[in-house]
Amino acid sequence: GLDEVAVPDTVDADIDRFRDVMIADGTVLRLHEFLSDEYEARKEEQAGAKLHLLHNATEQTIEQLDVTDEKTHDSTLFNTGSWLEDRLVLFDRAYFKYRRFALIDENDGYFISRLKESADPVVKEELREWRGRAIPLAGEQIHDVVDDLHREYIDVEVEAEFDRRPYGGTQSRDTKRFRVVGVRKEDADDYHLYITNLPREEFLPSDLGTIYRCRWEVELLFRELKTQYELDEFDTTKEHVVEILLYAALLSLLVSRELLDLATEQADDEIVFPPERWAATFRSHAQLILHELGEYLGYSPPPLLDRLIEDAQKIHQQRPVLQETLATATQPRCES
Repeated sequence: GLDEVAVPDTVDADIDRFRDVMIADGTVLRLHEFLSDEYEARKEEQAGAKLHLLHNATEQTIEQLDVTDEKTHDSTLFNTGSWLEDRLVLFDRAYFKYRRFALIDENDGYFISRLKESADPVVKEELREWRGRAIPLAGEQIHDVVDDLHREYIDVEVEAEFDRRPYGGTQSRDTKRFRVVGVRKEDADDYHLYITNLPREEFLPSDLGTIYRCRWEVELLFRELKTQYELDEFDTTKEHVVEILLYAALLSLLVSRELLDLATEQADDEIVFPPERWAATFRSHAQLILHELGEYLGYSPPPLLDRLIEDAQKIHQQRPVLQETLATATQPRCES
């Protein structure tokens, strides 16, 4: 199963039936304005990069990462294919595309996405009966009726129309049925609306809302990268240094998570390590870890005092040379 950070304990549905639960997401990194040609931002006179991650919440690994300029849409970095088989992918609205959802389904994968405000598919049938004078939804468009509903959940089958990828110079339209689920927000009068292809026999509306909360894990990854490994403090004006700092932060994150796995194995079962507390602890011990790692790998740095003396000697030795150079340069040339 997933670890306790990834999926809340309240999920009754069988999460283990998926090979992996994947989360796709991106975050913006603000860069020095001198890099605006290399990393174009949404606003003029700014520079911004975007880090796109495909996070495997089951294995606790980053499966794919891409760095683009800020203007590149998250959605273009997600490729469908046979790798999706038996995997569940969680998306936010940035990835919303009916054609993408159809291809995931056709590759025997599963998805849950938030329903985009502008997406208004037509309800074909309701997937559960409501007693009494419930408003019938068949034939309606979701956003037209959602404000009038008071039931705890919405669970309907919708039909969506979309363009297939052009093939042989022709563009074809297609339709596909998906499931739309609404879960009432706590202390609010409206719903979280999700679109999915998970079967209603196995996954209740409440299960979908709970599983979708796993997406918070990738937000924690981004927050850890920015707060602990200074991924939002790029002062450099050099493109290659941006990449070095980015990979250094990602490697730090991976090492931190590997050590967290070790700590979890070693500690008593009832001990819980909040990821952000762990990240701060890891960072505060980073120098010590590097020192121990260096000793283990056989790297012995020269004694500190010897290094100081050696470096100070270099400065001293350079001065007479510099004085001679200046003296030579300022002497009047003798005419032959």
